[in-house]
Amino acid sequence: MSTSIPSLITSSSVKKEQRISFLQYMLMAREFDLAMQRLNRQGRAFGGVYSQTGNEATSVGSASALGPNDVLFPMHRNIGGHFVFGQDLDVLMKAFLARDGSLMRGTDGTGHYADPSKRIYGNISHLGAMIPVAAGFTMASKLRGEMCVAMTYIGDGGSQTGEFHEAMNFASVQKLPLILIIENNQYAYSSPNSIEFACEQLSDRAKGYGCHGITIDGTDVELVYETTLKAVQRARNGEGPTIIETITMRMRGHAEHDDFSYVPKDVLAHWQQLDPVDRYINHCIAKRVLTKAEIDAMREKIIQDMRNAIDLVIDLPFPSPEEAFRNVFMD
Repeated sequence: MSTSIPSLITSSSVKKEQRISFLQYMLMAREFDLAMQRLNRQGRAFGGVYSQTGNEATSVGSASALGPNDVLFPMHRNIGGHFVFGQDLDVLMKAFLARDGSLMRGTDGTGHYADPSKRIYGNISHLGAMIPVAAGFTMASKLRGEMCVAMTYIGDGGSQTGEFHEAMNFASVQKLPLILIIENNQYAYSSPNSIEFACEQLSDRAKGYGCHGITIDGTDVELVYETTLKAVQRARNGEGPTIIETITMRMRGHAEHDDFSYVPKDVLAHWQQLDPVDRYINHCIAKRVLTKAEIDAMREKIIQDMRNAIDLVIDLPFPSPEEAFRNVFMD
């Protein structure tokens, strides 16, 4: 493992206003994470609470490269993408706290929320199955004569499933405008990369499918944005799908029940230095995008917005028991 800390890039594709929005969405994702961890310990957040700490740059940078007619198929560690696509904080809070009127009617907590009105489609527990669904969406869009780019995500563990191969092969043959982000978090639950796959980089698989592939630092939000923007442009030009492997680290367990004691302490210490939020804060200060005081004020407002959303939602009723039987098919 390299001990060097690479510098963040300053992309010529990014304007000051975008840098401010990147930072804001990353801070929102981080504070949402922290709020959910506290609510989980209090027994108020339902379902698995899957932290995205360490993945904020990948989630925000990639989603920011899409256009208003494109679609997002996020995973459970992509709350930042929800915020980029304009999802309301109260709506997400209702889903995570399983309150009446939530996107999933309170029958599911933190995993499968979706909002087609925002062009956000919820994930599937068998995560590899999201890729063929996203590919199918772009195929339908293509048949209708539309130009819609779909982006979805998979982890290093999920990329070992059969659906990954089937979907990427189909998308490549059909030249579908699909972007797949492989969030290489180093561990598939407790399994390290060394026992997951034999190739040097997961993006190398793109050569076999005949599509574009690249591996990048997933903690650098402007690099993620710039790389994804190029993939979007290729997709719109009819050049087919792209696999983008982002190298990150899952800084908490698979979910909050997992103490991730299997990760060596020195590995966590190294990746802590690569914290995408802290580094981008320093980057924005150094580039005079915002002052420390302005960033502190931004963060304080975000924290207060989180508190307000929790206060609003926590007093809402739980759904009626009958909701558990809606859309369930039985003899």
